Amino acid sequence: MVKTIEKQKLFINGEWVETEDTYRIYNKYTGDVFSEVSIASPELVDKAVVAAAYAHKHTEFSPDYRYTVLLRVAELLKQNRDDFANAIAQEGGKPITDALVEVNRSVSTFELAAEEAKKLVGEIIPNYNAQGRFLYTIKKPVGIVAAITPFNFPLNLVVHKVAPALAAGNPVIVKPASDTATVSLKLCELLEQAGVPKGYVQCVTGGGSTVGEQLLNDQRIAHYTFTGSPGVGKHIQRTIGLRKATLELGSNSATIVHSDGDVEQAAARLAKMAFANAGQICISVQRILVQKSVEKQFMKAFLQHVGELKVGDPLDPTTNVGPMISEKEALRIEKWVNEAKDSGATILTGGKRRGNIYEPTVITNATKGMKVVDEEVFAPVVSVVTYDTIEEAIDLVNDSKYGLQAGIYTKDLNLSFKIPYLLEVGGVIVNDTCCYRTDQMPYGGVKESGNGKEGPAYAIQELVETVTVVVNVEG
Repeated sequence: MVKTIEKQKLFINGEWVETEDTYRIYNKYTGDVFSEVSIASPELVDKAVVAAAYAHKHTEFSPDYRYTVLLRVAELLKQNRDDFANAIAQEGGKPITDALVEVNRSVSTFELAAEEAKKLVGEIIPNYNAQGRFLYTIKKPVGIVAAITPFNFPLNLVVHKVAPALAAGNPVIVKPASDTATVSLKLCELLEQAGVPKGYVQCVTGGGSTVGEQLLNDQRIAHYTFTGSPGVGKHIQRTIGLRKATLELGSNSATIVHSDGDVEQAAARLAKMAFANAGQICISVQRILVQKSVEKQFMKAFLQHVGELKVGDPLDPTTNVGPMISEKEALRIEKWVNEAKDSGATILTGGKRRGNIYEPTVITNATKGMKVVDEEVFAPVVSVVTYDTIEEAIDLVNDSKYGLQAGIYTKDLNLSFKIPYLLEVGGVIVNDTCCYRTDQMPYGGVKESGNGKEGPAYAIQELVETVTVVVNVEG
């Protein structure tokens, strides 16, 4: 029996468009073809921008209707929860239990954005030294938003860009990662069902060097929101010039296990979050810093929990670690780990590859200059180092070109208040790992981890223009 391959059409100007040029998306565990996606030609990308520009200028999308549409999408997503989770598990390789969590989070993100659509207000400015004038501000949509999204959260990271853009009243053009584009197109179906006005959502697929580059060079686009590598983020900023961008880039996030923290709890949680989604999370636990006095206790518990992780089919509810996004990426991390080993690092467990599955790997004796320490591994690999004093631990966290998030386990109340001021990161998680995010919080980093904040209430402020109005009441 020949399996029918689902062919996905593009969503442009409220219509579903099929093209001859297509891209095959594979089940990351079985290697079978999962779906086939149309690829946008330059003419179709231009058509999407033209439609978005027309909608922005001529189609009303009032705050109360934005609220209605976003809440309706949230409800539709709840109803289609299993379908979306299965798609995420198959085309993204994410374990099904984690995929279901991603769908639930996406529902919440839409709900949060809907509420923010009702809160877009300006303010009255005190008229000191401005007698006879009334000063106030208004908030208006910034214009067309291009959302360039990654593979690792193919639904929620799309929603974190689309929902605030719509809540602010902006048309949005989505260019999803090619290997997980099916989920974005499915989301467009729900947006259409929810009644999003024609032209306010477009989805075009294709390569970064073609479709992505065309979007970057289109002066009609006012704002870019991107999650991906620092190299691409820098290229985006260079290309778009003074136009706005929200960039969520790389990381090699660290978690500190201080001697006064709950070591057993830390070991269990770190064993899970270092390898969640095969380490393919921007805030994945890549570096663990353990105070020497609790090193033996921590390592014994940590390695035991790592050994209990089940690696395999992401559709199996008992699987903890699934495949990486591609064999190419698995080969990359295999090379990085072997380079570290050759330079003196020790592999305590893992370090083996089967196709695009890389076993959960724990490294010690890794040092500055090794890729597994300096760069973003984006794989199921974690390095453990020890320290004597908290000052040394802080220096180790900060000794990085990245600065997204960090975690610390400590029962010292004074330390928990001081350390956010001392760590060079965008978020500090106390008594949990660096790999924590809730969708209402401001999320974003410093240094080469990017600029701007996600989280609907915070993202929406970057997606509106603040216009100052001065009325001469005596004129």
